Amino acid sequence: MSADWLTQPCAKLCEKSREEATQRQAVLTKPPGALGRLETLAIRLAAMQGSALPALDKVHIGVFAADHGVVAEGVSAFPQTVTAEMVRNFARGGAAISVMAKQLGASLEVVNLGTVVQIEPLPDVRQLNLGPGTANFVNTPAMSEAQLQSALQAGRDSLMAARANGTQLFIGGEMGIGNTTAATAIASVLLDLPPDALAGPGTGLDQAGVSHKAQVIQRALELHGEAMTSALSVLRCVGGFEIAALCGVYLSAAQQGVAVLVDGFIATTAALVAVKHTPAVADWLIYSHASAEPGHASIVDALGVEPLLDLGMRLGEGSGAAVALPLLRSACALHAQMATFAEAGVSDKG
Repeated sequence: MSADWLTQPCAKLCEKSREEATQRQAVLTKPPGALGRLETLAIRLAAMQGSALPALDKVHIGVFAADHGVVAEGVSAFPQTVTAEMVRNFARGGAAISVMAKQLGASLEVVNLGTVVQIEPLPDVRQLNLGPGTANFVNTPAMSEAQLQSALQAGRDSLMAARANGTQLFIGGEMGIGNTTAATAIASVLLDLPPDALAGPGTGLDQAGVSHKAQVIQRALELHGEAMTSALSVLRCVGGFEIAALCGVYLSAAQQGVAVLVDGFIATTAALVAVKHTPAVADWLIYSHASAEPGHASIVDALGVEPLLDLGMRLGEGSGAAVALPLLRSACALHAQMATFAEAGVSDKG
């Protein structure tokens, strides 16, 4: 499988649409800046979509699921069987993101990249089976090079299919018991911070459990240190299939000129990998919410971004991004439908 696409350049934002949207904001019936970040969101989306009047009628949500071999080290409060059980829950419509997708009128796709428990064919679930989860990265790299490339390609495939269907915004979600450990390990390397500065409770570890998680990650970093010479090599050594798939989404979205609404800790870690690999990816990412996972704050600080919401969420699945979507839709509606001073016959400032 060719990985040539990983080095393709990113699309350019449309400066003409950005300027037109900025000019429109200046003449709407409100004091300048009165709608705060809703104004800048509308302008950013205009530049992303190449339209002075951006819209978010067609939104696609892709949820990527996979297991993690490092769970054998006792880093999760939940058993690995939960990953497969949640994939079934997604397919039945019972998960938080399933409910949100229906409420928002967004299309939802679930991709099973590899779970310990084999999953039967399910509606709207793409089964890839790259392996029974990743390897235990305290002993060996989490993925082979072939698995890494396949996981990245899985994300690209989802993005390209969504783009072909006219999606105006992509939301990436994830499910994988143990993936906060993988994400913390990635962030620790890419931010050059010790694991105990980033590790959090995940699905519900107590303080002793969090300390143990940090120690496990430290062992892995000592094992793989010399091999982790690039963002993608870090992903291969201590990442997860679903994190790699999200990275593939972000890289290909930026190449194809598709806006992305990034979810919480796991998704933002994948974004960190993508931006480290190709800095221009940053132009195409909007960050939805501040995760309650402690490491998230360090990542968004390093990226120099400010999430839209802070609701104490840490569920994953793309749920925080889905909750933020109405804000973006409101920004577009206000931008497009408010009257200008001239149209309304309202006096502009003197």
